[in-house]
Amino acid sequence: MTEMVYCYDGSFEGFLCCVFDSYANREALTAICRDEDFVPTLFASRMIPTDRDHAGRVYRKVVKCSPWAAELLRKGFLTCLPDREIHLYNLVQKLLREGPGFLGNLSDPVLYPVAKAVRHLEGEAHLLKGFVRFSDLGGALGGEIEPKNRVLPILRGHFCARYLNEKFFLYDRTHHEALFYAAGKAVIRPLADFQMAPPDENEAAYRLLWKRFYDTIAIKERYNPKCRMTNMPKRYWNTMTEFQDESYFRARSSPAAVSAPGAPAGIPALGIPPAPAPSAPGSDP
Repeated sequence: MTEMVYCYDGSFEGFLCCVFDSYANREALTAICRDEDFVPTLFASRMIPTDRDHAGRVYRKVVKCSPWAAELLRKGFLTCLPDREIHLYNLVQKLLREGPGFLGNLSDPVLYPVAKAVRHLEGEAHLLKGFVRFSDLGGALGGEIEPKNRVLPILRGHFCARYLNEKFFLYDRTHHEALFYAAGKAVIRPLADFQMAPPDENEAAYRLLWKRFYDTIAIKERYNPKCRMTNMPKRYWNTMTEFQDESYFRARSSPAAVSAPGAPAGIPALGIPPAPAPSAPGSDP
């Protein structure tokens, strides 16, 4: 079989077309990359066009062999697994060659990296169900996240059901895409450049109330920053209201920053040891 490098458009359907063309042309793939990420190599390479019929044939065949493998394929494509396309290609190749028997062995060298990446994706999505903070922006709710994986397709059902009668958007800073929902319809669209609008007076007041609540319920005697970072990893703090600096609480109609709320026995949000003053100091970014 000829060894090749395939380039595709970055879509899931495009990836499935890479699998189809590999079998149709009897070519062994050494790498699969997006068109914009392609780096010239010594191997022959070519661009694979996306054909929905070809993609559908591959996916239906995988589902017929194993519905769980099809789920791994769909979710695995959303993960941050390095070289995920070639890992997923190897999984499909082994499934079609040997059947689904190896899927019962999680230590299998082909299955393990994909299954591990999918567990990481699902774990991150689960955490973000509780870590997302929405703001009221003129009648629509808006939030931002910085995930490692493309979690918006996983989170879509949860937040659409939770805010069924609302209009909202959730922006993924890492992958530059956003989930938009209104009137019972949800779409995920690329969004290259986005900056959240500053809050109005009401939203700034609600942000301060949430910050005060967070600081007030803290138990000074049980202060344990390592435990907090275990249950609330630090990489999520950039988009959470309780960990922001004073500029986040500044209303757009107000030229001065709103003072951070105090709490009699509060603990500062970012793990700074509490000062002897009766109120908690403001958080660092």
